Amino acid sequence: GKGNDKGNVEGLVGYCRRNFMVPMPEFATWDAFNLWLEAQCRKRQHAVLRGESETISERLQRDLAAMRPLPGAPFDACDQDNGRVSSQSLVRYKTNDYSVPVAYGHQDVWIRGYIHEVVIGCRGEVIARHPRCWDRAELVFDPIHYLPLIEQKINALDQAAPLQGWDLPEEFATLRRLMEARMNRQGRREYVQVLRLLETFDLADLHAAVRQALQMGAIGFDAVKHLLLCRVERRPPRLDLDCYPYLPKATVEKTEARSYMRLLSGGAEGVA
Repeated sequence: GKGNDKGNVEGLVGYCRRNFMVPMPEFATWDAFNLWLEAQCRKRQHAVLRGESETISERLQRDLAAMRPLPGAPFDACDQDNGRVSSQSLVRYKTNDYSVPVAYGHQDVWIRGYIHEVVIGCRGEVIARHPRCWDRAELVFDPIHYLPLIEQKINALDQAAPLQGWDLPEEFATLRRLMEARMNRQGRREYVQVLRLLETFDLADLHAAVRQALQMGAIGFDAVKHLLLCRVERRPPRLDLDCYPYLPKATVEKTEARSYMRLLSGGAEGVA
């Protein structure tokens, strides 16, 4: 039978609702709520029910000893489905469309719908994760999925729907402005290349590398990538000469007009 056909199960659900969820608890994530709920259940195991001489935990251990062991792999509590990537790099699940990397266009994928997220994979690889949307006919984008295409069609950077509302730290906007001012169209393409580093690295690490590049005046994709790799690998960047005190520092003096006059006079002092 199903869980809702068993009176004891229904009674325990009601007990948990009345004792653990009144008043209604609030948590930032499902994981935090589940951890708190598990702690409440373990606390409940110390209770001794009426008519019993042992705690719930002691009785549970005796029951578990008589049961068969759990399987080696835990049960994956999700709804499984299949789909196909559209020409817009979207996969439909439960009336909503979720994005995947553009490299997987027109391919068959598998979908796992959890209570809090939707996981999409192709063959044996997970290619996308999204927070689950419980509305209908919504588009759920991950901007990183579309960056390879935008790098090729750079004029779509400001009009691309997947990038609308992408909340990046303000240093990224500053980096783009400086890149475009120095390199025009190529600067815009290099800015997208900087964003594509998010395909491999965390936003926090890339943000720190961009901030460091702005402080050093190293405006370019190669500089940002170098600083990011140095941060991840925990080694000093070679762009910062302060880390190498044995290297001679170049000093460029200000040009003076009298130096040129000495050259025109043809004097040995001026030539020297």
